[in-house]
Amino acid sequence: MRQEHVLVDAVEERCVLVGVISSDITEEIANEYLDELEFLAETAGAITVEKFLQKMPIPNPRTYVGSGKLDEIKEYVKENEIDLVIFDDELSPSQLRNIERELEVKILDRNNLILDIFASRARTAHAKTQVELAQLQYLLPRLTRMWTHLERQKGGIGMRGPGETQIETDRRIIQQKIALLKKKLTDIDKQMAIQRGNRGQLVRVALVGYTNVGKSTIMNLISKSEVFAENKLFATLDTTVRKVVIENLPFLLTDTVGFIRKLPHQLVESFKSTLDEVREADILVHVLDISHPTFEDQYNVVNETLAEIDKEEKPTIVVFNKIDAYVPSEDENMDLESMKRKWMAQLSDKKCVFISAQDKSNVEEFKNILYLEVKRIFEKRYPYHNFLY
Repeated sequence: MRQEHVLVDAVEERCVLVGVISSDITEEIANEYLDELEFLAETAGAITVEKFLQKMPIPNPRTYVGSGKLDEIKEYVKENEIDLVIFDDELSPSQLRNIERELEVKILDRNNLILDIFASRARTAHAKTQVELAQLQYLLPRLTRMWTHLERQKGGIGMRGPGETQIETDRRIIQQKIALLKKKLTDIDKQMAIQRGNRGQLVRVALVGYTNVGKSTIMNLISKSEVFAENKLFATLDTTVRKVVIENLPFLLTDTVGFIRKLPHQLVESFKSTLDEVREADILVHVLDISHPTFEDQYNVVNETLAEIDKEEKPTIVVFNKIDAYVPSEDENMDLESMKRKWMAQLSDKKCVFISAQDKSNVEEFKNILYLEVKRIFEKRYPYHNFLY
């Protein structure tokens, strides 16, 4: 369904970003969040012109930021011909209405921006259905600020009760569509569960990690397949499964959608089947971008999300990718060897490997570790299997 505020096909809209330094977020972390929001905006096709941060205990329940800061943003928007203002948190329907009334420009929150990127990235019917469901669930409580004319999608005669308003009609049509999409996804999930069952008892390996850490590039290297990979957030939405053979030992390798901070709950629910691939995996390969200044935070975000998805502890290989781009941070000033020693000690219960998927450094070492982990599970599952390794 088209929405007036969708960024797909937008031609470099000029935007400003707005965040809050609250009681539980330091200024440094708030700036990191805005840097990530800028990358999201760039992925969606917008140019960030300015960023605004305000320190306050909690976001203003009426306008997210205080009235003085909102006036400052309003003046900047008018003077610099800004098309779009993006807020780094989910805005309530009333906040959206109040802010739009004050700024008189298009307003998006972080959730809406991520949903829009997902909509532009979805390729298969499955992914498109998942994203459309998440968008409608996001839109439903926010109908009061829009004039959608949804009745054109479904004949109005006989569909409206006496005195029913446009908003009530739109809400009912969206609820009906949500119900249809949920049923469609349930049918698709059943089909995918059957497909997973039909894969036999091959060992399953799932690539997990923050968005844009290089999972798809690693998938291409290991499976010799052509999975779409790009230096943008959420380049891959659809789950990709490939049969891989290392030294005559076959297993299944799955590339999953990347995680991100503050991932909209509508998307987590909609992408249930993708998360099922993680739940049913025998081994997780957690990929990190060691060149990213906040890769440790990203590691924790992914682990927290994984803990919500699956309570079962799984064998995990931690792959520190992009060593070719690693630059020591000013705070720690650790060279790569020192960083390796630190993380090997910190993750002594897991297998760790440092690679560059881009220039193929240490890829053979990674493949050997992966082979040994798959072989261990295979031999445990089939102790009497006369398999030639």
